[in-house]
Amino acid sequence: MHTKEEFIEQIKENQGIIYKVARLYTNSAEDQKDVYQEIVYQLWKSYPSFKENSKFSTWMYRIALNTAISNLNKEKRKGTQVSIDNFLLNKMDQVDTVMEERITILYAHIKRLSIVEKGIILLHLEGKNYDEIAAITGFTKTNIGTRLGRIKQKLKSQIKK
Repeated sequence: MHTKEEFIEQIKENQGIIYKVARLYTNSAEDQKDVYQEIVYQLWKSYPSFKENSKFSTWMYRIALNTAISNLNKEKRKGTQVSIDNFLLNKMDQVDTVMEERITILYAHIKRLSIVEKGIILLHLEGKNYDEIAAITGFTKTNIGTRLGRIKQKLKSQIKK
C-alpha cells in the first residue's frame, strides 16, 4: 500500500520531470502551471495502481507525457494556442546568459517537433537510455534509436537556418 507521504516525497524528488514536460507542451506560464497541476492530479489518481514494476520516474514520465499530450489535444479542439514567438519575446525580456539563450532556442525548436518526437527527445535529454525510453513510450528500442537519429538531424538542420 502506498502512502500519501511516500507520494509527496516522490513528487518532490522528481518534480523536475513534471516541470520539463509541462514546459515543453505549453506556450505560456499560466498553461504551464495548469498542466503541472493536472499531471500531479493524474499521478495521484493513478498512484494506487503503481506496481513498482518499473522505476517511479519511468512511471511518472509515462503519466506526465500522456497527460500533457491529452491536454494539448483538448487545447487544439478549443482552437486557442499562443504562438511560440510570444513565448520567445517574453523570454528574451529577461537577462539571459549564453547557455540560457541556447536552451531557449533549443526548446523553441523542440516545440516545433511532433508530439511523439517532443517526448522522445525530452527523455533523451534527461539522460534516459534507449531501454528506458522504450519502456516509457511503448516503442521498441530499435525504433527509438531510429527516431532519435531523425529527430537530432531535424533539430540540427532547423537550428543551422
